[in-house]
Amino acid sequence: QVQLVESGGGLVQPGGSLRLSCAASGRTFSNYHMAWFRQAPGKEREFVAAMTPARTTYYTDTVKDRFTISRDTARDTVYLQMNSLKPEDTAVYYCAGRLGQYTGVFYLGPTDYNNWGRGTQVTVSS
Repeated sequence: QVQLVESGGGLVQPGGSLRLSCAASGRTFSNYHMAWFRQAPGKEREFVAAMTPARTTYYTDTVKDRFTISRDTARDTVYLQMNSLKPEDTAVYYCAGRLGQYTGVFYLGPTDYNNWGRGTQVTVSS
């Protein structure tokens, strides 16, 4: 079992930046598919970004060219760098993982993941 803990959320002005961190413990996650999801009030959990064990990445169109997912395997940490933030980015952001199989494919659905953090709130407002 991998424990995931998100941090780095907070209040930021439109156009600003935040970097979210997802720290893993309990075992190495070098063979895990990792992803970020977000959920706003009244909306379903939404895919944001994913990284395969092969370190390939994929983003939903609404964040492409603004967000970057990265991984520091030595620190067992995954990051989400968020730039040019918009009010519609406001949500609770969740880190998710699943044990790697088919390392060259992306998993985009919440039900594809069985390890979740508790979330960190991101609020974009002036």
